[in-house]
Amino acid sequence: MKLVVAAVPGAGKTTVLNYVKKKFPRAKIVSKGDLIFEYAKKHYGIKNRDELRKKLKMSQQRTAQNYAAKKIGNMRDRIVIVDTHFSIKTPIGYIPGVSTRMARHMKLDGIILLEFRPKDVLQRRKKDKRRHREKESEEDVDAQQHVNQEFAMAIANDFEIPVDIVNLRYKEKRPFEHARKAADEVVKIIKRLMK
Repeated sequence: MKLVVAAVPGAGKTTVLNYVKKKFPRAKIVSKGDLIFEYAKKHYGIKNRDELRKKLKMSQQRTAQNYAAKKIGNMRDRIVIVDTHFSIKTPIGYIPGVSTRMARHMKLDGIILLEFRPKDVLQRRKKDKRRHREKESEEDVDAQQHVNQEFAMAIANDFEIPVDIVNLRYKEKRPFEHARKAADEVVKIIKRLMK
């Protein structure tokens, strides 16, 4: 089984998937972005992940994305969870993080979208000193979450696979509450799909 877990950049998706791994150690978590970066570094001289969307031509981005998708599709683990984005905001507009071709290469069985309060996403991005992100508004983050839904539904329709939306658009009462809640929901979805 291969599932995509996606959210807007900087939302805390990787933290969620770290909790999923603790709760469901049989799952293999793979970052599609790491695989794309691995390819782009080797073939295009990209030095960091922020350069991917700024320096690569559209054709180069597609080539790197398809490389990653094929590599994921060839994984033989029983449960593979793909950490990725459904939309990528570039200087020329949104591009799909998972196209129909990539979904076919990955052999997807389901999609899980994590949605957060835009204010929380922006606060998490400020804390992440490893990445350089463009300044965005809450409206920008919310718009990208809607774009994610549209792109995810298009893929789900083409492949007749389910889309689950985990709603975390509420204020946390304690640290990592969203991550723990989202991990619980992801594990429930995995178990449901395994039946």
